[in-house]
Amino acid sequence: MIITIVAFIVVLSVLVLIHELGHFLFAKKFGIKVEEFGFGFPPRVFGKRIGETLYSINLLPIGGFVKLYGEDSAGGGSVRRTTNNEPITDVNRAFFARPAWQRATIVLAGVIMNFLLAVVLISYLFSAHGVAVPTKNIRVVDIAQNSPAAVSGIQKGDEVLTINQRRIIKTEDFAKIAKEKGGQPIQLRLARDGREFEIEITPRTKVPEGQGPIGVAISNIEVKKYPWYSAPFFGTLEAIKFSYLIIQGIGDMAINLILHGQAPAGVAGPVGVAQLTGQAVSYGVVATLWFVSLLSLNLAVVNVLPIPALDGGRLFFIIIELVTRKKVSPRYEAMAHAIGLAMLLALILFITFFDIARVLSGQSLLPKM
Repeated sequence: MIITIVAFIVVLSVLVLIHELGHFLFAKKFGIKVEEFGFGFPPRVFGKRIGETLYSINLLPIGGFVKLYGEDSAGGGSVRRTTNNEPITDVNRAFFARPAWQRATIVLAGVIMNFLLAVVLISYLFSAHGVAVPTKNIRVVDIAQNSPAAVSGIQKGDEVLTINQRRIIKTEDFAKIAKEKGGQPIQLRLARDGREFEIEITPRTKVPEGQGPIGVAISNIEVKKYPWYSAPFFGTLEAIKFSYLIIQGIGDMAINLILHGQAPAGVAGPVGVAQLTGQAVSYGVVATLWFVSLLSLNLAVVNVLPIPALDGGRLFFIIIELVTRKKVSPRYEAMAHAIGLAMLLALILFITFFDIARVLSGQSLLPKM
């Protein structure tokens, strides 16, 4: 338990600091005053001012923030004020007074940093250890004794090309066809050692426990390794691919939650992420780095969504400004972010409820092999 908690805090710290560092560096580059760079959420435990910026460590280690001068200014008239009702005297160094493209760059910088972190980690794993990634090649990884597969001469490592002349690229399609064709002969086209051949096999209707109709275990996962000079290219492609899958998963979750009222299966809140972190650490360095890269991509994708209180929500208001040539009222924008934050916290509590239920029941979010 202690290892899980420590690992969770360390992983979260790295991801948050990388994210906030993006905001910080670009704000500094554009000459915007950074009032505070904080890890965690208040109350403040420790703070040290270096130059004009206060660097702080806060009590709740579940996030972080960069406080920019004039970031959340509200009100109107000749004097703009911060949300603390302090007058903004140095307008040239205020966030709100900067061109839209600079504000958009600063907002997106955190997302970009998380994406780049994932690319760096995946690229390292590709070059140093190899990465197990899903492919369109389905291979036989195990064969049950006395099964139709064993009798027909199928061997481990054989690649499944077609079933009844139908190209197979998903393991679930293979399993579905084998089940539907129970008792009927089917034609399998396989590849072995560079040559292709066909066999006829009849899936069983009475299947022994723990086996399938044909009696094979198949997988589309392959370990791929690249030289260091090409690993960044493939690491970037893999990061883009997984980002797309994350977006798909979020969309499916939203549809099931809103339209069908179904609990978000396989989605983890803070408790679930802590549990997964502990499990990843127990599998070793490679599993931990892979998990951190996926977590960093999740953080990037979620943050870029057009939800108030997130980076994507702030970017959304900047886009409105660019389209309408008029800034949204700071008061209305602040209100939208407050409502968005409340909704996000409610969602986190909702997911955490299911996280705790999983932990108490002894379930794991990682698939059993």
